[in-house]
Amino acid sequence: MIPVQGVADQRLVILGLGRSGRSAARAVEAGGGTALCWDDSPEARARAEAEGFTIHDLSKREAWDGVSALIVSPGIPHLYPEPNKWIARAMEAGVPVDNDIGLFFRSLGTSDWDYLDTPPKVIAVTGSNGKSTTSALIHHCLTVAGRDSQLAGNIGRGVLDIDPPGDGGVVVLELSSYQTELARALTPDVAVFTNLTPDHLDRHGGMGGYFAAKRRLFAEGGPDRAVIGVDEIEGRYLANQLSEGPGDDRLIRVSVERKLEGPGWYVFARKGFLSEYRKARQVASVDLRAIRGLPGSHNHQNACAAFAALRALGLSPKLIEQGFQTFQGLPHRSQIVGEKDGVVFVNDSKATNVDAAGKALQAFDRIRWIVGGQMKDGGLGALKPHLGRVAKAYVIGRQAREVALEIAEIPHEVCETMAVAVARAAAEAEAGETVLLAPAAASFDQYDNFERRGEDFVAEVQKVIGG
Repeated sequence: MIPVQGVADQRLVILGLGRSGRSAARAVEAGGGTALCWDDSPEARARAEAEGFTIHDLSKREAWDGVSALIVSPGIPHLYPEPNKWIARAMEAGVPVDNDIGLFFRSLGTSDWDYLDTPPKVIAVTGSNGKSTTSALIHHCLTVAGRDSQLAGNIGRGVLDIDPPGDGGVVVLELSSYQTELARALTPDVAVFTNLTPDHLDRHGGMGGYFAAKRRLFAEGGPDRAVIGVDEIEGRYLANQLSEGPGDDRLIRVSVERKLEGPGWYVFARKGFLSEYRKARQVASVDLRAIRGLPGSHNHQNACAAFAALRALGLSPKLIEQGFQTFQGLPHRSQIVGEKDGVVFVNDSKATNVDAAGKALQAFDRIRWIVGGQMKDGGLGALKPHLGRVAKAYVIGRQAREVALEIAEIPHEVCETMAVAVARAAAEAEAGETVLLAPAAASFDQYDNFERRGEDFVAEVQKVIGG
């Protein structure tokens, strides 16, 4: 646990008693403060009270008396589409609003760490797509290199639940826009921006607000080094804002769409090869084509961002490549879960929309595609350019027959259930083909979440390959 610094003898309200809320409450208490906890859910309050937390009814007139701060869980809106009523009350009372990320950076930035020969470093990763894989890959490579590393934030453990980092330790944080938009302290040593595509627009009041939430990590965080994906206009704008000139090596630009040239520091991937350039000279390269845990151009982008962040910490290209070679990928994200008779089975249950499914389809050459679920607006039309890679589609979900009509031009079969789809795909697949779960749809018609859908796929694969 990271005890929160600067809260001794203070009263802080914790709003939202999920993982991050309970973690923040424990860390506040460990720092000598008093955590006053509230959640609109009676069940959540009951669970928290059973753990020994103090429940603080925010509806009472005196609820904000003597309160130093309100600490908000990420899922609770504070501005758009409208502020949560308790956040609105706090703002009316003049109570500062923060979150656990702000408490973490505030606590890690104190003199309490001066006794270490090498102070801990923080790498913070944000962006629309790939931030989980990029964060996990950075952490994996650090571990392979023998560095003390912890993974937290929007992935792994709650940011205040980690162990206090030791001498030379590194904390790798995945940060969502919900986390970066509110934190009152953001001071990473290395900050990574993967890419930007439309997401959470109602929460941020549009694309501009969404980008602004991400941009705070760089503009207000002031990292020593910034790694910026420049394949979208927002990334190019952000890189320009941070740079003091063409040769500014505090900035590392990343691309998977083109070769980057000039006197600066660049990492890019073309045709499966990662290249690092500094001052117009190539200094390193990695062949990504045979790295099974990083298939496809979207994962090559993740690899470039991770490589750049690790180089910013001083790791050698050889050590980074060793980490890449042993990276197995994250569950439900282009995860290789089995192989039999030359057929590879890949779980990309996280591909819940056509953009993500398109990237998955581009990663493999000849595919037995498991698709379907609770469809989203727009249908599958955007996937048509990639359907030439599909040998056959196996359609699941309650809308299976409607989905089948959208892909009528390619061979397909209405299976409805995962068990039937996996069995049929496995029986028909030939050596060199990939059985790919990339649903391009939400899971809620048949599963509680995409994780359960992916776990069902893995279980069915194990049946057919004898695992």
